[in-house]
Amino acid sequence: MPKPPLALAAGLLALPLLIPGPALAQKRIPKLPGYDQCPLGYVNDLKQHCNSPIDYEVRPTNGKPCLSGWMNIGAGYCKKKTLGIF
Repeated sequence: MPKPPLALAAGLLALPLLIPGPALAQKRIPKLPGYDQCPLGYVNDLKQHCNSPIDYEVRPTNGKPCLSGWMNIGAGYCKKKTLGIF
């Protein structure tokens, strides 16, 4: 049985790292289209990203309300609540 080329195998192993999940703990997030400011807890780097000293689990709102257990932190993002509060 022929073995797959090394590049194909490496690509398949790296694929999960290249596809972002719906929510990740992130210290650096991109500014979403249409927003010039950063969400609560993040600092504007004056370029295209927002930075935080703390890993927050955030996800884009995509123009919809935040899911249960998440809170809107502005600039198009929701943050997962911890301990039922902020």
